[in-house]
Amino acid sequence: MIGSTTLYGLCATGLVAIGLYGLVLHPSPLRKVIAFNLLGSGTFILFGVAAQRGAAAGLLADPVPQAMVITGIVVAFAATAVAVALLLRLVESGGSTLEPSAPDPQDDRPS
Repeated sequence: MIGSTTLYGLCATGLVAIGLYGLVLHPSPLRKVIAFNLLGSGTFILFGVAAQRGAAAGLLADPVPQAMVITGIVVAFAATAVAVALLLRLVESGGSTLEPSAPDPQDDRPS
């Protein structure tokens, strides 16, 4: 039977893997922001699992990892808000779209 700590660790590893996959392979800026958030969430859960394993091993519970995770969540939320605001401003200015555009077939014609 899988323990809860192991299950949380596996889920966190899956989130990190999905986040890295999306960050590397998706060209859309909005998908990169979402992938970065998944990567961060997986990291926060892994940090919590590491702190839980230390407490389960008989060590005193350390409040520092909890404080770091809470601070990281707040910083990640603020960074996401700024990234989405910048993406919206970029789309409004007409500089880019949220989805990558297909190449223009007229550009391939010889002049």
